[in-house]
Amino acid sequence: MVDRARTEPGRSPRKTDRIVVVGTTGAGKTTLAREIARALDARHVEFDAYRHGRNWTETPDEVFRERLRCALKGHTWVGDGNYRIARSAVWPRATLLVWVDYPLCVVMWRLFRRTVSRGVFRLELWNGNREKLWRQFLTRDSLFLWALRTHGRHRQEIPRDLEQPEFSHLGLVRLRSPKATKEWLGTLSCGRRGAGGEG
Repeated sequence: MVDRARTEPGRSPRKTDRIVVVGTTGAGKTTLAREIARALDARHVEFDAYRHGRNWTETPDEVFRERLRCALKGHTWVGDGNYRIARSAVWPRATLLVWVDYPLCVVMWRLFRRTVSRGVFRLELWNGNREKLWRQFLTRDSLFLWALRTHGRHRQEIPRDLEQPEFSHLGLVRLRSPKATKEWLGTLSCGRRGAGGEG
């Protein structure tokens, strides 16, 4: 379940004060982040809401990073989003990285269910935006193609980035299945301190 808790020798696992949830599109980052925030009575910040303006207009990179810096002020929060361009603004402030690293087949099934639900029920996402089914199934802008392209890339980038000195303070929880996620969430609900240990 958990690969490791990166702590200095002799130190207790780091507290779950400021958590960033990452993972492939469709894996369930936002749902998990909300559940963590609820368990810890913390504020939830969804990065997509700061990246996508009305009509899916993309916020300029520096504006996006500054908005996230403002949104993530404070001692406790749970954020979710991959956005490598935002890591310099987010990861130094975080105390724990929760990586939703499910098999691609699990991710694609979850993404399919989410996409159909959003499209059929015309669910509003951020700033009035709604997903269109035809775009996801019939164009190159499809999130399914994006998930296929990035799933393996995340498995290379995230460990590599965590080795950078500026991120050496981060604890790591790597969740490889929905069952492992449920078990880990249970430790938070029980008020267990920290998020470390071997699983």
